[in-house]
Amino acid sequence: MRFGRGVGLAVLIMLSSGCSEDKGDKTPLAPPENMVLIAASEALIGSNEVDSEGKQEAFGFREPLYLDEHPQHRRFVEAFWIDKYEVTNARYKQFVRETGVKEPSPWVQNGYNVQPEKLEAFDLETLRWAAANHFRLDRDTRQMGRAEILAELANIQAQRDLLPVTGVNWYDAASFCRWYGRRLPTEAEWEKAARGRDGLLYPWGDEWDAGKANTGALGEDEIVVAVGSYRQDRSVYGVFDMGGNVSEWVADWYEPYEGADYDSPFYGGVHKVIKGGGAGVGHYALSYFFRLPRRGQADPSAVSSDVGFRCAMSAAG
Repeated sequence: MRFGRGVGLAVLIMLSSGCSEDKGDKTPLAPPENMVLIAASEALIGSNEVDSEGKQEAFGFREPLYLDEHPQHRRFVEAFWIDKYEVTNARYKQFVRETGVKEPSPWVQNGYNVQPEKLEAFDLETLRWAAANHFRLDRDTRQMGRAEILAELANIQAQRDLLPVTGVNWYDAASFCRWYGRRLPTEAEWEKAARGRDGLLYPWGDEWDAGKANTGALGEDEIVVAVGSYRQDRSVYGVFDMGGNVSEWVADWYEPYEGADYDSPFYGGVHKVIKGGGAGVGHYALSYFFRLPRRGQADPSAVSSDVGFRCAMSAAG
């Protein structure tokens, strides 16, 4: 069945409007078992690695590799709790509905922001258009009835519930954690939770293995996958997806470590630190981007399709 431009425009208006109108009752906070307690101790932070293979020049990176990780050092980290998994779309959607904060742009683009009651109110022709053109349902919707389409779309939304939220800037990530009674982890906390006390290069050890995390190396259809899908992407403390899936905002401004001899133009309260690898494509699939000491960084107002976050809490009373 073909749809005219008038129908398409009307549907897009209906889909994008009223996304936060269903306030509902706030559900209970996640139980404690959704966080992992990291005991107080020293942790190995940073690295002393150097770009001996000339990767910066070969791949055209704007800054030298590794130098902002120098010098490797031990730092005492107080006890804290950290989310076992990255914050999901479902958890962030609750925040959007409760506060009215703007939803991430990917939700508008793929229909995740649409409430079930809006879909149920569509006539069959409009519903078929929405399923094919907005939700990208990979079926011939002309042969599908209302109940079948609604069931398919509900399944799509349920799968998206489990994905890590992306397209969120640092400010909104920090606001979510505060609203949830938590905060963003510090860079040192994140790195300790990922590397353990002894400073592993990857959650599973010091040897690179692209198949142990969502690195994009296996050709997944989706850039990100449900949190916890890669069981080997698990730190010694039991924290998942710190090697791959999405990179994560942390609390700190991007600044040099004490004793560093490299001066980045992005130091000085300009950028926030981003830790962990995403599902890389092209040269972003290099093992360099999945090393746990790597220090990504970006303007705190920036958003990305492969940057999310998790929350933390201090363990002290």
